[in-house]
Amino acid sequence: MDFDITSSRPFDEKKTGEIAQHYQEIIRLLGENPDRQGLIQTPQRVARAMQFFVQGYEQDPEEIIRTATFTENYRQMVIVKDIDFYSLCEHHLLPFFGKAHVAYIPNKKITGLSKIARVVEIYARRLQVQERMTTQIKQCIQNTLDPMGVMVIIEAQHLCMQMRGIQKQNSITTTSDFTGVFQEARTREEFMNLINR
Repeated sequence: MDFDITSSRPFDEKKTGEIAQHYQEIIRLLGENPDRQGLIQTPQRVARAMQFFVQGYEQDPEEIIRTATFTENYRQMVIVKDIDFYSLCEHHLLPFFGKAHVAYIPNKKITGLSKIARVVEIYARRLQVQERMTTQIKQCIQNTLDPMGVMVIIEAQHLCMQMRGIQKQNSITTTSDFTGVFQEARTREEFMNLINR
């Protein structure tokens, strides 16, 4: 069984073979020779890469938070900002990438800070649209910690806009979603000021 070096997660050999067969045919349909030296192993490499890119389907983000939830009498804003992520746009299977900023105000329960970044990573490692990913992260934290409020902001560059179509190289897409006390403009403003420092 092959292993991905980055995550040490085993690849499913049967699935890898099946995906590779499809990529071999795609290479042929694109006008290339899949049997030439530089392309012989490409279908297998792409099959493994794609499984790595979408490994978030195999993980439960709510369970990740539950493994590190603690009772704590802290009721101020907790922010994890500048969380790097890479995802695949579900419309063209091209990458989009950027930073996520996540805040919540606890209501007697907190979680390990790394778990917030893990939640972002799990949802990013799926076929995605930025809008849905923003809401999924927010909802996961709201469901598991039941805080006084959650806010998520994602800023990303989309290669489907930069490499094809409109080809605007410097465009940034920003999405946000929030619950609870973040519906108050003053609380949202405090969050924005803190992440922009």
